[in-house]
Amino acid sequence: MCILFFKFDPRPVSKNAYRLILAANRDEYYHRPSKSADFWDNSSEILSGLDMEEGKEGGSWLGISKKGKMAALTNYMQPQINKHAKGRGALVTNFLTSEMDSYSYLKKVALEGHLYNGFNLIAADLSQLPDPAMEDQGKDYVLPFLNKYAALCVRCPGYGTRANTVILVDGEGHVTFTERTMLNADITQWKTSTYQFQLQI
Repeated sequence: MCILFFKFDPRPVSKNAYRLILAANRDEYYHRPSKSADFWDNSSEILSGLDMEEGKEGGSWLGISKKGKMAALTNYMQPQINKHAKGRGALVTNFLTSEMDSYSYLKKVALEGHLYNGFNLIAADLSQLPDPAMEDQGKDYVLPFLNKYAALCVRCPGYGTRANTVILVDGEGHVTFTERTMLNADITQWKTSTYQFQLQI
């Protein structure tokens, strides 16, 4: 299961404090094609990864625009999967390019304010169980695997955490977006990319 932690303070008191600290894991099938986080086009307006699965290209799971919009998407376990359904990532794409002013917040909020602690947190081998809501979602679908799927950093055959992302927005609107992406479906090979820009709001 994907997971997202964040801390939001729109008016930080301290000069060194952050408006936003976000740490997220993308959990997905290793074979599902995607592009690592980057700016979408020459305008460099939106920074996100892109889903490249045939028929669902162009969606995303986490992104931020220079105008201060941000969207994230996590998995939801369901017993029956509609293989013809539109890619879930299209929801993130729609948010980033529309006038919506909020996104779906997760219940769990915890994080300290710098990259090292953020990556330590989301790469940890910690289970989220017991969690009645998660157990209810997974009872007909992945119950035998639920304990592995419920870890912060998922490691299952063919499925698991493929990207770790930490986004920091400081009190002056400066954004640091750092992503670690698994290479070649190999949990020992990772690429780290960092982008920095100023919000235009």
